Amino acid sequence: MVAETARILDEYILASAKAGDRAALALLARRWHRRLVAHAWRLTGDPELACDAAQAGWMEILRCLPRLNDERAFPAWAYRIVSRACAKQIGKSVRRRKLVDALAHEPEAEPADPGAPIDAQRVRAAVRMLPPGQRAAVALFHFEDLSVAEVAVALDVPVGTVKTRLMHARLKLRAAFEGDE
Repeated sequence: MVAETARILDEYILASAKAGDRAALALLARRWHRRLVAHAWRLTGDPELACDAAQAGWMEILRCLPRLNDERAFPAWAYRIVSRACAKQIGKSVRRRKLVDALAHEPEAEPADPGAPIDAQRVRAAVRMLPPGQRAAVALFHFEDLSVAEVAVALDVPVGTVKTRLMHARLKLRAAFEGDE
């Protein structure tokens, strides 16, 4: 009986929220947020990832709420949205972890090539001091000769992000070398 009453109340709140009632949206979030975070935590096993996934899920729920035809379907619909958000968060986390592992296993210093100019060694040392995202972009673009589009695919980020990382890395490298002179 209590579960049925709660379901009816949720349907009423959803109908009000779909009609544009902001107080109903706030009440809906208060009633469902903890359950959606708990669901995300069960899927991710990480409280921080769970909160991020639930937040992303709420953004999608609020964006698509007007298209929900049957208020009774809200629980399954909301859980499905959060499940997809969890999958995305886990994928991002795995990609980040792979990048960090790859950078951690990057050789600290290349053996000194007696024929190489000293500047090449200084440049590589300075690149190692960049933040991981910038370091990866610079290494792939300049050392591996990938195009910006190829770097974007390799790092799974938009092309604009690669360009921004390269720009910031170049500024930091320039500042590091101007400070040395």
